[in-house]
Amino acid sequence: MGIVSVIFSYLVFFNVFLSYGMETSFFRFFNKEENKANVLSTSTISLFWSTLGFLIIALLFRNTLAHTSGFAVEFITYSIWIIAFDALAIIPFAQLRAERKPMQYAAIKIGNVSLQILFSVFFLAFLPDLAKDNPEGFFSTIYYPEFQIGYIFIANLIASLATILVLLPNYTKIRWHFDFSLWKQMMRYGYPVLLAGVAFAINEHFDKILLDWFHVPLADIGAYSACYKIGMFMVLFRTAYSLGIEPFFFSHAGNENAPQTYATITKYFVIFGSFISFFVVAFIDLLKLLLVPNESYWVAIKVVPLIVFANFFLGIYTNLSVWYKLIDKTLIGAYISFVGAFVTLALNYLLIPRYSYYGSALATIAAYGSMMIISYHMGKKKYPIPYDFNRIFSYLGLSVGFSAIVFYVDYVRDNYSIKVLLLLVFLLFIYKSEKEILTRIFRKK
Repeated sequence: MGIVSVIFSYLVFFNVFLSYGMETSFFRFFNKEENKANVLSTSTISLFWSTLGFLIIALLFRNTLAHTSGFAVEFITYSIWIIAFDALAIIPFAQLRAERKPMQYAAIKIGNVSLQILFSVFFLAFLPDLAKDNPEGFFSTIYYPEFQIGYIFIANLIASLATILVLLPNYTKIRWHFDFSLWKQMMRYGYPVLLAGVAFAINEHFDKILLDWFHVPLADIGAYSACYKIGMFMVLFRTAYSLGIEPFFFSHAGNENAPQTYATITKYFVIFGSFISFFVVAFIDLLKLLLVPNESYWVAIKVVPLIVFANFFLGIYTNLSVWYKLIDKTLIGAYISFVGAFVTLALNYLLIPRYSYYGSALATIAAYGSMMIISYHMGKKKYPIPYDFNRIFSYLGLSVGFSAIVFYVDYVRDNYSIKVLLLLVFLLFIYKSEKEILTRIFRKK
């Protein structure tokens, strides 16, 4: 688990560089330009040739990469192909989002994850027994006892290949026309997004790499990474929200009441996010039985509240960051992200030697919290949005306070009656605060 976590953290940085902000540029110009087919073809061709160039160069130097990184050359080879296939899928997926085809988008994404899971389970759980039962059969020829990590990469490679094959019609249906003038505009808009993406990758994934550099045992890194995933509910909520909200922001930018709309959306994001965060922290000891059933990983369970709220803060930052995208000042987003990256690096450097992976969790929540605060204070001057901060801070504060009680007070943590009672109190507070709006919604129905 530790080795896989470190390697995949490196892959995130390559994904950022290979997309070089083109996805966000695509959304901006797809909604801005009248000739949408031109935007689609130009961005697709750009990513196609850049990915092909990366693939050729990386495969030529894969032995050097393996020697430099210290990982097996097979893992490097699989990673190169995974990165390339994922990069080729960026614009086809963006097109589905821009054209508002969520069911098709979701089906392909779920299919990708399902294939990863199915092949991982097959290779790690069933293949050894199949090879043992039939030593002369086909399964024994593809089974290698010490290749568990390699099988994880192969499962991911199969899923990525299947995904790009499903999306292949997006390449065959476009008009292969490259508008160089448009491409230069898209690159100018997108390169700050690339810088912000690098900073985001540092905030989100560089901690595993730093833990490895500081010689934290790989088993500890594995436990940290596994418990990190218990925060997946907030990550899923934030990711799903972000996938839909970015095209929405751009398509509604010209509306007269756009600022009020953005304010309302942010408030309800905080409502749902506050509830999810509190729920996950309150029932963390039940969730770990389902998501991380191996008790050896539970030594890192204390990082989960920090990671949950860190991702919540990142989601709030996504809402607050709309202003610099709408006024075409994406470089400001890069600056803010690099502030977060600096906080991440500095605190990891200071805290890992003393607190190990818990120091990394503290650095993560500090980084996203600082980005959230900075974006708000800058945005209210450049693109004022009438946020209802009284209620936003009330929901957020109550969620943080209740979460601290149910996790750090031993008596409450072991008493699910109190947890359920606090959850009901939280829901009642939301209902009382939003009663007027909820009443209007139900009357309309």
